[in-house]
Amino acid sequence: MSNAVDETRLEHSSSGKRVDTKRRELLKTVTIAAGLMLASGSVTVARGESRRSRRGKRFAMVIDVDKCYGCYACVVACANENNVPVGVFRTWIERYVKPDGTVVFVPKQCNHCENPSCVDVCPVNATYVNEDGIVLINDELCIGCGACIQNCPYGARFFNPIKGVADKCTFCSHRIYQGLLPACVEACPTGARIFGSLEDEESEVSRILRTTKTEQLKKWTGNDPQIFYKSLPGEANT
Repeated sequence: MSNAVDETRLEHSSSGKRVDTKRRELLKTVTIAAGLMLASGSVTVARGESRRSRRGKRFAMVIDVDKCYGCYACVVACANENNVPVGVFRTWIERYVKPDGTVVFVPKQCNHCENPSCVDVCPVNATYVNEDGIVLINDELCIGCGACIQNCPYGARFFNPIKGVADKCTFCSHRIYQGLLPACVEACPTGARIFGSLEDEESEVSRILRTTKTEQLKKWTGNDPQIFYKSLPGEANT
């Protein structure tokens, strides 16, 4: 499920934000420029060296597709915890039917990539990677131009019509730094989502990645996602 930018709503919300004169002019200039680039297809994934060497805990998630039966508990918990507006999603579940008729459910969200293409295209440096590898957005800096939304190959970003900025999963950063799990992980009744630090060799996430075959979504993009899937069907990785 891809969260597309509603251009009319974006323009209305952006013009209504309380910004000073200089920022208003910047917003106008950058939004027009970004719009032209997006329309022409000139916005590309800017590649840089992996930020892994500068990371602290390197948070990551493993999703076991075999354990997900599409109950949507994670989606509801995420929306409730993060005040996600109706009609957009920080996490969602996609349904696939294999050739043999088997129905498979695949949870998706921001992949908190090692080399995120969304970061490099932000004209005001509002989106960034913190020391523990979490890709975040500074609402105070974001001007809602949509460049990052367009440049995410996973459709994981959306325009928040309430806040007037780009939005997405944060791994529930406000929870994990208090020693809690992300809301989606805590709510999953089957344990399909496993969250932890890759720097901790004893964490369940590290153990699974050492002993179990996993896959990343669209690895060919070079983004190097930090969400790893077990038993991912090929239909879900195109």
